Amino acid sequence: MKRIVVKIGSNVLTRDDGKLDVTRMSAIVDEVVWLRNNGYEVILVSSGSITSGRGEMHTERKLDSVSERQLYSALGQVKLMGLYYDLFREYNVHIGQVLTMKESFSTRGEYLNQRACMNVMLENGVLPIVNENDTTSVTELMFTDNDELAGLVASMMDADTLVILTNVDGIYNGDPADRNTRVIPMVNYDRDLGEYIQTSKSDFGRGGMITKASIASKVAEEGIKVIIANGKTDNILPELVEKPQETMHTEFRPNPNPTTLVKKWIAHSESFAKGVVKINDKARAALESDKATSLLLVGVTDVEGDFEEGDIINVEEASGKTIAIGRSAYSADDARKNIGVHDIKPLIHYDYLYME
Repeated sequence: MKRIVVKIGSNVLTRDDGKLDVTRMSAIVDEVVWLRNNGYEVILVSSGSITSGRGEMHTERKLDSVSERQLYSALGQVKLMGLYYDLFREYNVHIGQVLTMKESFSTRGEYLNQRACMNVMLENGVLPIVNENDTTSVTELMFTDNDELAGLVASMMDADTLVILTNVDGIYNGDPADRNTRVIPMVNYDRDLGEYIQTSKSDFGRGGMITKASIASKVAEEGIKVIIANGKTDNILPELVEKPQETMHTEFRPNPNPTTLVKKWIAHSESFAKGVVKINDKARAALESDKATSLLLVGVTDVEGDFEEGDIINVEEASGKTIAIGRSAYSADDARKNIGVHDIKPLIHYDYLYME
């Protein structure tokens, strides 16, 4: 059975007046059920809690942005899941809520615990609906937006496909307002689309197309097909499955040589790093060679930060550019003591090292 992660953006679930679009939500539920009935395991990553909450009440005094987000997401998540419950119940589909935070992906133990939770749900026919826990997430540790969360979930759950539903037909080769502009139908995972992408954000979400393209490239590099399509188009999910050549979208071709599950976790972990190690040119050349190479302490020139064995650390070349991310086999203190030492275990074993 193929596994697909479908991310629904707030710009898809929101009407022009800023209220939740229940009609569109109902249509997407119909399409998700169609996927389940046609051989797909589906995980839904859904925005919309803050939009739902904002429509529930008005405060007597103006709130700061953090308080507003916490209040409306707490109110709205209940309403959002209630709507999903009622809509899926018409098809006798059980749903389960998964609220998570960026921190929950930062340690291998929490990462595997989340993975086990969603696996047991899928094994028992329960549809996981995932959203960021905006009630407790603080700004510095929030996901860029739910595109980043969806990418992490697709990677963690070893999905075959990630579909990002937004309010445009895909990535355009110019200004979407220009009638000569066209949607780019297919790109390789390593293609840089920066020259084509507009920098504007949607009215109802934190991220824009630059974020989507960046996440899509990283996830596709890990061997997962990524599709960016218009969630406001009728029957978009079945059309993408049955008539992809005729359906407007941008597809990122997956890397035919995907990384391991452990490396998929590490690939998304740069922002979780507890420290930095700087390496010399000889070590950099060894890591960038075609051979499977671990990072040895003999090639380390400096250790920054306070990390423990098992923590994620970034690897920087002499210029300060991050070239790799990995799981440290030493604490920061032990690594400092052994800088330049030969013939001891690697600082980062190849199996736990991801090259940027």
